[in-house]
Amino acid sequence: AKAQAGGMLLALLGWVSSCVTTFVPLWKSLNLDLNELEVWTMGLWQVCIAREEGAVECQAHGSFLALPPELRVSRLLMCLSNGLGLLGCGLATPGLRGWRACGDRPGLKQRFLLAGGAAFGAAGMTTLAPVSWVAYNTVLDFWDNTVPDIVPRWEFGEATFLGWFAGAFLAVGGLLLACSACDTGTATPAAPACHQPVPDTATARGPAGGHQPPPKNADLVI
Repeated sequence: AKAQAGGMLLALLGWVSSCVTTFVPLWKSLNLDLNELEVWTMGLWQVCIAREEGAVECQAHGSFLALPPELRVSRLLMCLSNGLGLLGCGLATPGLRGWRACGDRPGLKQRFLLAGGAAFGAAGMTTLAPVSWVAYNTVLDFWDNTVPDIVPRWEFGEATFLGWFAGAFLAVGGLLLACSACDTGTATPAAPACHQPVPDTATARGPAGGHQPPPKNADLVI
């Protein structure tokens, strides 16, 4: 029960974090040396400019096909990850031990829990892959010697680290759910002991036993 509760909690936390990572424009950040009062941030859907006075202006990407390959693929994979996380919630919930649905069918609950854990694990992989790919390209662009030093470089945004944590939580939560389902399936309850009444030896013996009680009105022979 503790493994199921911990796995479900981690998976839900990772799924919510993955959804936040998908839509916040904080995958990359850029500080301009010429104007330090402006901070540029980029996400999968839009680019934002944060100024010192607190104003934030965002503009959506012009065209999906005009995006770099890592951003195009990351959009698809992150949307797939969010869908897999939602599917994992729907599958794993009926398989939890405290859930009354399918309580009389433990085999079906075990399959639900296994399927939910697998969906959460797949969601974790589809979150880690795009975040790591974007981070890898950001590092390559940052240390690119062909670009002049005066050109500002993109750096990691907060969503990059949030996406790594989200993918790890989803993977670990799905693994815990799958392991708890396997433990539930392999553990067989002990068979109840059959308590049968022990027959009384005195009453169980019949005429063949050789011990007959004396008659009540028998005369004493001296």
